[in-house]
Amino acid sequence: MGLVFQYKRAVMEAGDEILKLEGKCGVSGGVQDMYGEDKATEDQLVTPWAVSVASGQILLRDPRYNKGTCFTEKERDAFFLRGLLPPVIMSQEDQEKKLMTNLRNYEVPLHRYMAMMDLQERNERLFYKLLIDNVEELLPVVYTPVVGEACQKYGSIFRRPQGLYISLKEKGRILEVLKNWPVKAIQVIVVTDGERILGLGDLGCQGMGIPVGKLSLYTALGGVRPSACLPITIDVGTNNQKLLDDEFYIGLRQKRATGEEYAEMLEEFMSAVKQNYGEKILVQFEDFANHNAFELLARYRTTHLVFNDDIQGTASVVLAGLIASLKVHGCTLADHTFLFLGAGEAGTGIAELIALEISKRTNSPLEENRKKIWLVDSKGLLVSSRLESLQHFKKPFAHEHEPVDNLLDAVKAVKPTVLIGTSGVGKTFTKEVVEEMSSLNEKPLILALSNPTSQAECTAEEAYTWSKGRAIFASGSPFKPVEYEGKLHVPGQANNAYIFPGFGLGIIMSGTVRVHDDLLLAASEALASQVTEENYEKGLIYPPFTSIRKISANIAAKVATKAYELGIASLLPQPRDLVHYAERCMYTPTYRNYR
Repeated sequence: MGLVFQYKRAVMEAGDEILKLEGKCGVSGGVQDMYGEDKATEDQLVTPWAVSVASGQILLRDPRYNKGTCFTEKERDAFFLRGLLPPVIMSQEDQEKKLMTNLRNYEVPLHRYMAMMDLQERNERLFYKLLIDNVEELLPVVYTPVVGEACQKYGSIFRRPQGLYISLKEKGRILEVLKNWPVKAIQVIVVTDGERILGLGDLGCQGMGIPVGKLSLYTALGGVRPSACLPITIDVGTNNQKLLDDEFYIGLRQKRATGEEYAEMLEEFMSAVKQNYGEKILVQFEDFANHNAFELLARYRTTHLVFNDDIQGTASVVLAGLIASLKVHGCTLADHTFLFLGAGEAGTGIAELIALEISKRTNSPLEENRKKIWLVDSKGLLVSSRLESLQHFKKPFAHEHEPVDNLLDAVKAVKPTVLIGTSGVGKTFTKEVVEEMSSLNEKPLILALSNPTSQAECTAEEAYTWSKGRAIFASGSPFKPVEYEGKLHVPGQANNAYIFPGFGLGIIMSGTVRVHDDLLLAASEALASQVTEENYEKGLIYPPFTSIRKISANIAAKVATKAYELGIASLLPQPRDLVHYAERCMYTPTYRNYR
């Protein structure tokens, strides 16, 4: 009760001063303001003074500590809440039940997203409790596909800033901006420049919804403390003319900076991050355009603790599904032939990790295993005759073959056993393509990974119907189960949320200083090992999200184990039981008792 006593004493002393002002009313009514706000004209500056003790209205407006109607009688007395809340005292479970009822009454998905963001801003623990306990229902709300629409309309629905906005106006002062963030013990930063948001293109500053959503999942699914997470948007302009003409756009109204100006901005940012937060701050690059994504990862992976979820996270989760599917097909990865539609950061990232995994399993050269993997871009199949015109990240997958200019002909020529879509273009796995895959394979493996749902290469219903129920299907965004000829098919979701929360937790809890490719392979194998026989019977190659916290703990443990083996973990000595240690490290959102 020492803090409460000090607060009461401060209130009594302040009361003595207030009594001296009795009868002196300001122009706005009440007691005259001693800081001059009532005397100030509209164009004069005033100081926003605030009491710093967490009690009364201040406690109710602090999302970290607010419990709403869950404050006990004792807490209401101790923290001056009496009369500020209705008399009912609810449990956190009752609050959760009420909120889920309200959310289900919303017919528009974007309204559910806005309601969840409002909850996060007023009651942090209840937000994460709701998300953890109803993850399969709410994951599509706080992340893909609804977050895509939220980013498109971010200027219109913007209410309260979340995270840091670093624009070209702050160039030369980025360290100063980072120091403005009130929390110093940051462990994970998710940063975007908004140029390639999901499959929706350049959304500029409005891409902030992606870092905010990703970090919500770091906490809910991976157990990283909310206060240790920092979402950042780097605003270098936008080439989206519709946004530039939008009167409610919240970002810089200029075309994107490129070349040296852009590189200098990112270099200053990365240097400032390390200077302010230290060597072991995990920086996750999110939704950068292809040309910048590969360059940033290559430039900083040896000097900083960096991770690109679009390249590495997507690759890891897809590889996990492929490893899990081996039990269904009764073969090895090396027996497969892979065909990708899309040769950007996701497609080439997945392809490279598959080749690396095959190399490690067969002890064969990486270059040889790349030959099992074919990619189609907007101009057709990647072949050696196109080598000079290809971007550097595509060149390893340009093989000897005659030119092929469309996907259907590529399927006929390559005869793949696995078809993977990372094109960002919807409806590209046509009926003819799926039927051709089905004629070549008893159980064709079809992964339509592009987000959001509208950009998926095909739907679950199309995949099952056109393959006559024989396809093994997974997608990037969720699809409902499909009944075909009396059998219920449950589509899997190759969602990065399976990987990056547990992956990040493993890095943090082991004090890993660099991201090594072997850590990604370890995460893939850990996820694949969580698929049960019951899951296989339903046609799933991924475990259900209902057990995601357990899955994340196992991924974290495998990643940490590999980091210790590689000698890149700095937390010593190594904990004996890393799964148990991961579970103990996880943030839990149940309410705390206050004294």
